[in-house]
Order: sequence, then structure tokens, then C-alpha cells
Amino acid sequence: MKKVVVIGPESTGKSTLSAKLAEHFHTVWTPEYAREYLEKLSRPYEQHDLLAIAEGQLRLEHELAARANQVLICDTDLYVIKVWSEHKYQECDPRILKEIATQQCDHYLLTYIDLPWEEDPQREYPDPEMRTYFYQVYRDIVMQSGVTWTDIRGSYQQREALAIEAVTRLLQS
Repeated sequence: MKKVVVIGPESTGKSTLSAKLAEHFHTVWTPEYAREYLEKLSRPYEQHDLLAIAEGQLRLEHELAARANQVLICDTDLYVIKVWSEHKYQECDPRILKEIATQQCDHYLLTYIDLPWEEDPQREYPDPEMRTYFYQVYRDIVMQSGVTWTDIRGSYQQREALAIEAVTRLLQS
């Protein structure tokens, strides 16, 4: 089984793209566990919550991998939690870093910031400069990961076509 991770800044269509890819390839996708966790939280999140989110993300991936058909599509991975933690708290829990060192990914789909910002209570950085900053952080991560990746830009239809083409190549390799 191959694992494809959709990664990028907030409000760049990651969840929409993940769902479309899962539908196209008749497989399952792993949603971003942080959303579920934060919706149930009755207070603002704190740094220690990020470890619980990372553990939940890994648990969800493991559960869904058993149901995947050739490819598991993941809406995010632990790098997102690392970026989030380092930006907000200037550090990342070593247990998250240890898991990042062992996580496996076969291809990244890096979503660009050319979609309009959509307001959401869980999103924190609508500012264009911050969106650019985070895109560059994620671009650096995928470029340094040693894993193949595809830059996903354009309309929802263009993004879907680029992503389908990339996953198809991956499955044929």
C-alpha cells in the first residue's frame, strides 16, 4: 500500500482534495484529527494538546490503513503539528519529533495558497503574508523530505487533475 499526504497551509483545499482522491481511487482517507479533537475541547488548546492530537492522528491513520485500497490518502501528517507547535510555542515535543523520524510517506501533495481564504473557527492565520510564510515552510519540508512531491495549484478542478495524475504515477511505479 502507498501513502499519499496532502500538506499545506490552512484553507488551501486539503480536506476537499483528500475526499476527492479517495473517491476517485476507491479508497479511504484520513481526516485531520486536530479538527475532531479541537471541536470537543471546551477551552483554548495548549501545547500539551498537540501530543494528544499527534497520537490521535497516528491512531486514525493506522485504523484506516487496514481499509485502504492500494493507497491511503492522508489529510495532513505530523509535520503539520510540528510546524504548528514551533510557530506557536517555539518548540515541538520530542515525542512528536521521534514519530516524525519514523513516519512513512510515498508522495506529498503540497497545496498552494491560491484559493480564497475561508473563515473557520479553527483557522488562525488569514493574513496573506502568513499564508505565504506557511506555504514556504511546508515547501521546505517536502523538498527536504527525500520523498517525491507535487505542487498543487489552481482551481479545485485543476488541483484534482494534478493530484490524480500524481497518484496514478505513484501507483504505476
